[in-house]
Parts: sequence; C-alpha cells; structure tokens
Amino acid sequence: MNPVRSLLQLFGSRKMAALLLLGFSSGLPLLLIGNTLKAWMTIEKVDLAAIGWFSLASLPYSLKFLWSPFLDRFTMPFLGRRRGWLIVMQLALVVAIAIMGFQQPKQALQLLAINAIVIAFLSATQDIAVDAYRTDVLEKLEMGAGAAVFILGYRIALLVSGALALILADRMPWSSVYLFMAGTMVIGIFATLLAPEPKEISPPASLTDAVILPFSEFFQRQGVIQALFVLLFITLYKLGDALLSNMTTPFLLQVGFTKTDIGAIQVGMGLIATIVGALAGGAILSRIGINRSLWVFGILQALSNFAYLTLAYTGKNYQALVLAINIEQFCGGLGTAAFVAFLMSLCNQKFSATQYALLSSLMAVSRDILASPGGAIAQSTGWPVFFIITIVAAVPGLLLLPVFAPWNPQPVGISRPGLDDEEEDLWETK
Repeated sequence: MNPVRSLLQLFGSRKMAALLLLGFSSGLPLLLIGNTLKAWMTIEKVDLAAIGWFSLASLPYSLKFLWSPFLDRFTMPFLGRRRGWLIVMQLALVVAIAIMGFQQPKQALQLLAINAIVIAFLSATQDIAVDAYRTDVLEKLEMGAGAAVFILGYRIALLVSGALALILADRMPWSSVYLFMAGTMVIGIFATLLAPEPKEISPPASLTDAVILPFSEFFQRQGVIQALFVLLFITLYKLGDALLSNMTTPFLLQVGFTKTDIGAIQVGMGLIATIVGALAGGAILSRIGINRSLWVFGILQALSNFAYLTLAYTGKNYQALVLAINIEQFCGGLGTAAFVAFLMSLCNQKFSATQYALLSSLMAVSRDILASPGGAIAQSTGWPVFFIITIVAAVPGLLLLPVFAPWNPQPVGISRPGLDDEEEDLWETK
C-alpha cells in the first residue's frame, strides 16, 4: 500500500480528529487560571504578592493522582467508561469558565480564587479521563500519531487562551473574553461525541486494587529510600523554570509592554519556540541518551533565565524581549523533552496510567506550589535579584543528577520496567 496514502488515512481518521479536538479541550483551561488570569489581576492592580500566590489555584493538577483511581474504577451510565467522565467535566467547565467572567478581581479576590480552584479541579479530572481514553483507544502503531495530534491540539488551545485572550482583552472587557473562552469549550464536547468508543476494558475489581497496586509496585521496585529521592528529583528539576514562568507576565506588564505585546510575543512566539525546542530535544536525545540530555538541557534551561535578567536591566526593549522569550522557551522545550522521557522510563507498563499521573503531578508541584511565593520574592527583592534567584533555584535539581542520571563515558539508556531485555533500545543509547 502507498505509504503516503496510509499516513493520510491514519491522520485523517475520525479517531485522530477526535484526539486533536480533545487536546484542545484539555489545554484550554490551563492559562485561563494561569498567566491570562494574572494579566487580568495585574491590570486591575491586585497586589503582586497575591498574584504570585494564585499559582496555588492550580493545586488540583498536582494532586490529580489522588482521585485518578476513582475514574478507573467507576463508570458513568452513559457514553462509556471514559467519554462519560469527559462530557460531564466539559459541561461543568463551560459553566465554571463563564462564571469567571463575572468575577471582580479587585473587589472579591476570594471568590475569584474559589472559581479558579474549581476550574483547575474540573480540568485536572478531564485530563485524567482524556489520558485514559487516549491510552485505551490507540492501537500500538497509532500511538505516535495520536500523541502528536493531541499535543498539536493542546498547543493550539494555549495560543487561544493565552495569546488570543490577551489580544482580545485590549479590545473588549475581560468578562467578554472569558465568556468567549467558555464558548470554545464546546469544541471539546463535540470531540467527545465524535470520538469512537474504545474496546471494553474491565475496570479494577475494587477501588482498593485501583489505588494500591500501582503505588506499591513503584516503591517495591525502586526501594523506599530510592523512590523518595526519585520523587524529590522530579519535584526540583524544573523549579527554576517554574519560578520564572510564574512571574513573567506581571514582570513584562510592569516594564511597560502592552497585553497585545505579551500575547503576540510571549505567548504566541514563545509557544512556537517551546514546540521547536521540544522537537529538537527529542532529536538530540535519540543521539546522546536520556542521561546526558538531562544534564545538557537542564543546564541550558537554568542559564536561559539570564535572558530575563538582561531584560530587567534594559527595560522596555522589543529586541531584548523577543530574544529573552525565544531563548527561555526554546531551552524550556529542550528540558521538557528530556524530562518527559525520564518520567516515561520510570513507569512500569502494567501501571503506566496511574504511575505517570503520580509523576506528572509531582512535576506540577514546582509549578503550582513551590513557585507560588514568586510574587512575594520579586516584591521584596526587585526583578534583577529575583531572576538570579530563579537561576539558583535550578541548582538543587541539577545536583541530584549524578544519583539518577550519571554522565557516563558512553550514554546508557535508563531501563524500562516491564520491557524484555531483548527488545529494541528505543532511545538508541546502548
């Protein structure tokens, strides 16, 4: 069969179209309670420290592993095991995002925080369901294409809820922007109805089995002490990057850039740089292995924060802004490529859904919890010192690299539990 025609049939299938739109639905809420909301709060002159602490609203993304077994064990009485949960979460997100449009950040900050936490919980639960659906519906040969189209949809959503939302906010009230964003969640509802039902899979025999077995296997395989250090490393590796990202939008607004500047350059161009960095990171990783990639990309990720330090001294300079955003986001994409590969290597295929939920939740801890004091730090130190602190914050994770990813004379791949030793070395590191 013609290989080009085969690819067109694969990417043009109903299944791939559904995954593209589900990726959009998954990515849309993130920035609406993140940088876009922080831009709104900054314009409303909310205290800078309070803006930084709003990162805690995203806590459900870090804790989603706690209720992920619940979605494995129980099924809605309609649309099957995965799509039933998806449609409920998406309908609830339409309502919650629309309500956000009627909030008053300056007058009722507590109500805004509660609204943001509700959106984060619904969105994190949607992510659990959509990750499980993607795992169930894709055949082995479709997984690469399915992941690619899902990520594409996710990145498009970030452009819409980030760049487009900020540009619209220069032309209409914030309430209208959030109502418009609530309306775009209809895309996810359509995708869920369009999506083919995966093959029936028996749920765990009990909620106890769904909760205990994936976690006990991980700690038994790693050993309790080793497992705890692994989890610490996952939490710290991207801390410097998370601390910086938490406060870039308020920083740029205070320097004097407009919302349109930030939407077009930081969110739009920055996301493109991240995608290019991730693709380049994957290509380089296949040559030098996971271990060396964690070293090289981690160091570059930390050093890229110097670009924002330079911008803090130059002030409102568009050339410096473009350079800073592209350098930082490209290096962040490199680091993400190596880090996700490392997380995948830690999962036993028998329990990959729950174990990856745990690991990815810990990855979000640095973004949502440890980075939350960023506003208070910047307020007390000033922006130049703050950016130096973000570079220093990357050091603890790098210091743990010799324990989990030693720089070997010859790159050595990290073994994948659950795979036979005779299988092909997918990372080309042996």
